[in-house]
Amino acid sequence: MAKSLYQALSQSVQLGELQLKNRVIMASMTRNRNIYPDDINVDYYAQRAGAGLILSEGTLIEPQGTEWPEAPGLWNSKQIAGWKKITDAVHKEGGLIWAQLWHLGRAAHTLHNCGVPPPAPSAIAAKGGKFRLLNGTPGYPVPEAIENPKDYVKMYAQAAVNAKKAGFDGVELHAANGYLVSQFLEQHSNKRTDDYGGPIENRTRFALEIIDEFINVWGASRVGIKLSPSGGYNDMGEKYDDAVSLYSHLIKEIDSRKIGYIQIARHFEFFDPIGRGTPIEIEKVFRPLVKNSLFIANGDFSPEEGDQWVKEGKADAIAYARPYLANPDFAERLFQGKELSQLTDMSTLYLTKDGDKSIGYSDYPKAT
Repeated sequence: MAKSLYQALSQSVQLGELQLKNRVIMASMTRNRNIYPDDINVDYYAQRAGAGLILSEGTLIEPQGTEWPEAPGLWNSKQIAGWKKITDAVHKEGGLIWAQLWHLGRAAHTLHNCGVPPPAPSAIAAKGGKFRLLNGTPGYPVPEAIENPKDYVKMYAQAAVNAKKAGFDGVELHAANGYLVSQFLEQHSNKRTDDYGGPIENRTRFALEIIDEFINVWGASRVGIKLSPSGGYNDMGEKYDDAVSLYSHLIKEIDSRKIGYIQIARHFEFFDPIGRGTPIEIEKVFRPLVKNSLFIANGDFSPEEGDQWVKEGKADAIAYARPYLANPDFAERLFQGKELSQLTDMSTLYLTKDGDKSIGYSDYPKAT
């Protein structure tokens, strides 16, 4: 593979005061390897420091009943210390890493949380649902409506403070894929009658209040957000016109705050298992609305397509997830024309094998 194929992706780009060495972003991926990050996680992230920017796996802002019992968090000092080892190692390798701050809301399960129902904007259960570590097909539970959303805004703000203590270079709000923030955004999951429900201006209030808190902690250029307007995952998705109106309003509001980047996932089948989503051409509908922030596109891009999108100005950078599983040096392989390795054992994606957390996680070799 000739290096010239990916000249656009190989170019550096300015993200606020940070310079990304290339436009290949390592996307957030749940790996279920430790509530409290340790040396195995240090190895995993440091190996992937060749990305222009690493986005951490979804990092919980409070203990909750996620289906991933070893998903990491940022709610206490032990976690801060664990993440600090990771950020130090990434920086030593010349990389940059941002924390993706995450709350599942109604997508969590009571059976993972001692019978305690998860919080959500409204007491409306999502349809369907698969929980890999629960027997049978229990479906999503009925959540408990949040009494005061500002309590959760404060929780996100504290996680942003903790991320700064842990040495991250910035923070991203996970507002995609049917988790808590997107549950507030979309009208089928938000039936509130207070200032956080009803009109678009109210349903976007929760996300914008969190973004404003992040800005207070980090400054605008060190803040990002991830959105998935097409829906499809965790029973999310609006009708086309409703989705365009909702997310156009939100993107304009966010862009006016001049944050570092807006990451938007396009529609693709992996994240639409039951056909709930509404495909939207993000490069045509939303890209023109982003004038003050970097526009990062996400969603099953090949290296060739990603390079073409950047070359044509459809995106400033491309986020890649699954290629980074078996290719810790994914960006370097692209730019050096080296063959990509394939993931051979999907069972280790989320689960350990023979009690060894490194298998299928940090044991993939770099190209020689």
